[in-house]
Amino acid sequence: MYAKQYEITLPADYDMEIIRKRVAAGGHVLDDRAGLGLKAYVIRERGIDGSPVNQYAPFYLWNDTSAMAHFLVGRGGFQNIVRDFGRPAALHWAGIACHAGPARKAFPRAASRRLTPIPADSDPYATGLGLAALIEREVEELRGIARREDVHTVALAFDPQSWQLMRFVLWEEAVAPDEAATECYEVLHLSAPGMTRLPEGQAW
Repeated sequence: MYAKQYEITLPADYDMEIIRKRVAAGGHVLDDRAGLGLKAYVIRERGIDGSPVNQYAPFYLWNDTSAMAHFLVGRGGFQNIVRDFGRPAALHWAGIACHAGPARKAFPRAASRRLTPIPADSDPYATGLGLAALIEREVEELRGIARREDVHTVALAFDPQSWQLMRFVLWEEAVAPDEAATECYEVLHLSAPGMTRLPEGQAW
């Protein structure tokens, strides 16, 4: 499993209905994309759920990294983003764990993301295993979130360049008030051709 997301931050007075119409018209094109676990077409609107910006920020979980590469550079669809908005940085994270929640059969209307730095002092006893212990705690917390009745899917991944953890949760109706999210999103569409093939539990 590999996670990817790009963020297109739009002007403060941008009419987000343009993005809604864009997704309504074209969101279905990845509904049967080989190699894709899921794509959540998510947005943030300035002034809603504490968002300081208008943003279109699609989030992906890929089962096949070659399919992801084809999407980005091989006429796989990303060229439409480049054509209309310029070329955004594609954030990406190696998968750690994923779980289906009790609300997996519902359409998720909300999503949350939590980005947290992995501190350099996460190995206080200099055993080299401090990071592994931190990840084990995060995986256990993820399991707890996955048991909540309003959760569709949860994923945990990390960026080994910036040493950053990323937790992404799809919610049936709304982000839980006690979720420690750094960003909250509205989900406009979910393409999930390979969702059932995403790893269940820890990826190793």
